[in-house]
Amino acid sequence: MHEIKCPNCGKAFNLDEAGYADILKQVHNEAFDKALNERLALAEQDKKTAIELAETKFASEKEKIAAQKDAEIKLLKAELKSSAELIQATVTGELKDEAAKKDAEIARLKEELKSADIVKQLALKEALGAVEKERDDLKRDLEAKEAEKSLLQATLKEKYETQIKDRDDAIERLKDMKAKLSTKMVGETLEQHCEIEFARIRATAFPTAYFEKDSDAKTGSKGDYIYRETDVAGTELISIMFEMKNESDETATKKKNEDFFKELDKDRNEKGCEYAILVSLLEQNSELYNSGIVDVSYRYPKMYVIRPQFFIPMITLLCNAAQNSLKYKTELALV
Repeated sequence: MHEIKCPNCGKAFNLDEAGYADILKQVHNEAFDKALNERLALAEQDKKTAIELAETKFASEKEKIAAQKDAEIKLLKAELKSSAELIQATVTGELKDEAAKKDAEIARLKEELKSADIVKQLALKEALGAVEKERDDLKRDLEAKEAEKSLLQATLKEKYETQIKDRDDAIERLKDMKAKLSTKMVGETLEQHCEIEFARIRATAFPTAYFEKDSDAKTGSKGDYIYRETDVAGTELISIMFEMKNESDETATKKKNEDFFKELDKDRNEKGCEYAILVSLLEQNSELYNSGIVDVSYRYPKMYVIRPQFFIPMITLLCNAAQNSLKYKTELALV
């Protein structure tokens, strides 16, 4: 049992264990609840204070952070602006430099183009001048050639006309001789013609030459004339056997020049002559024999057929060749 005294009236009473426990429980619960409520109220106040403090701190931190961020943003904006301005200035400067370089390059190219045009014009002018000079030179050369050609044509025309006239005159003379003279006289006159032509220039052109009729018939035959020439030492330079034939000659009637080649070659060899020449009026219509000196060496060595007008030129030609040959031989002997 437990004695309990009422705090209000002061009266004491006893409680069993169950009642005591129940009262104790009530008292304990009330105290606990009161303490709990006080603690809860205090905790609530602490919480509220903490929240307010946290909110104040958060607001302060927020403002601080916001101010910091604003400062950073301002700084970044300033840096960005500075960077942009720097970039713009750099780009502008580079563009200006590049533009200046391009302008300078354009100016240089224009100057080079101008210089090239000047050089081109000078080269063109020079080339044109050279072409014009060449044209003028060619024109002068052509005019000179034309003048030379005209002069040559006139000279050749006169020369050939003279030669034709001389030949025609010679033919007419020979025809006249044939008509007037007997067969024997015509032959003798042809020989006399050659003798006279030779005698006319003998002293000046052939001072050391021998030219006489072949009168030696010991071998059974003889030619008409023999020509021999020696140098000052007596060395024979050239020797020629001549045979003269005319259509009015009995031995030449209806015969051709080639019919006398064999006999002429035989006479030449027997008399020790180097050349054999047939002076002929046979085959008067032959273009071959009328063209000039005819070389028949393909039949007999060093044999020629000529018309009377080529008698002296033929001797001169062969003598010059012999003298040149002797000169070359002498020079070779001295080497």
